[in-house]
Amino acid sequence: MSATSGPGTSLEGGPLDAVARAAAVDAVGGLPPERRKARFTVKRVLVVTVLVLLTVVFIYPFVWLVSASFKPRGEVFDNKLVPETFTLDNYVQVWQEAPMALWLFNTVLVTVLAAVTVTLSSALVAWGFSYFRFRGRNALFGLVLATMMLPGAVTMIPTFLIWNALGQVGTLTPLWAGNLFGSAFYIFLLRQFFLGLPRDAFEAATIDGANNWQLFWRIALPLTRPAIVVTLLFEFQAAWTDLMRPLIYLRDSSTFTVPRGLKALVDQYGFGGEWHWEIIVTASVITTVPMIVLFFLGQRHFIEGIATTGSKG
Repeated sequence: MSATSGPGTSLEGGPLDAVARAAAVDAVGGLPPERRKARFTVKRVLVVTVLVLLTVVFIYPFVWLVSASFKPRGEVFDNKLVPETFTLDNYVQVWQEAPMALWLFNTVLVTVLAAVTVTLSSALVAWGFSYFRFRGRNALFGLVLATMMLPGAVTMIPTFLIWNALGQVGTLTPLWAGNLFGSAFYIFLLRQFFLGLPRDAFEAATIDGANNWQLFWRIALPLTRPAIVVTLLFEFQAAWTDLMRPLIYLRDSSTFTVPRGLKALVDQYGFGGEWHWEIIVTASVITTVPMIVLFFLGQRHFIEGIATTGSKG
């Protein structure tokens, strides 16, 4: 830094120096500040326009679905977002034509059990791979990741034979009990977060007398809350919308989940039946709204978990 200053000069870092640097940037860019500001405004307008268009594309199907649920049968496919004949009869009729309450209860039960079990089991395995040092750890972890390459169709029949031998076909158990053994994708996701935790915190807790379970439950899990929420939301959505396994294992309508129940409604009132599409779209709205509410409740942790996944480890 210069010790002297004269007319038209300023100490480095002073106001005149900042003005001079800003003027130099403008001179290099070849545009006056007004033009640069106008270009920035145009670019921002274009970005906002594209985002609005994409938003409309994504939300239009759901808006159409909600609108169709308030229309009589003859107007369901008129493609008008504002119903000409507004009616609530569809929401009354769908509860009369199908055991929606029972299906929703079965779905909530299966979804909660599936989400909780896969989150805890995957977190335990991920914690073991991230915290403990043992021979063959990387090879074993690679083997776990390799299971992600197996298509679901490859294990579908062996898995069915196992549950059939256990006498669980026709019950809700096969829809969630497999999650007790974790998921390779969630193990990888959670391991990345565990690797980013400061090891000094665990060493200090060990000196204070904490055992391995206390390290996991009281330190590791609370510090990886965003990843835990992401895992819960992912599995909640997957279990809530799962149709394949209910089609394979469920036989009686009293054990149907919502996706399996919607398939039954389509068979009864849709292509294979009486063409009462207003009942089907109404049932679809009822089953979609809980997922939207759940996402809004957990969106802060969800976005934080997704945004920081790549920076861990």
